[in-house]
Amino acid sequence: MAKRSKSGGSGLGGQGVMQQIQQLQEQMVKAQEQLAEEQVAGSAGGGAVQVVVTGDQRVLSVSVDPGLIEDGDQEILEDLILTAINQGLDESRKLAESKLGPLAGQGLPF
Repeated sequence: MAKRSKSGGSGLGGQGVMQQIQQLQEQMVKAQEQLAEEQVAGSAGGGAVQVVVTGDQRVLSVSVDPGLIEDGDQEILEDLILTAINQGLDESRKLAESKLGPLAGQGLPF
């Protein structure tokens, strides 16, 4: 038979656990709001194609060096844009991991 605390609970301190969960949720929301405001960049072709991505992984802008357009190689341009976007998203994920990782690693007390 499991031992019960004097309060009749299971000994985990239900109120304390709920407070810790609530604090963790508040920290996560705050971190996510901060991520949405932060920006990272990705580029390809030596900076000829650049993208800006938010920490919550929204692409804000894409810029292409006019010289690439003048050259007229659509396939290369498309590949560079794709590469720059993927690099920007990778940077955004790294940023999110650095901001949210410590919160996710706290673990719950049960």
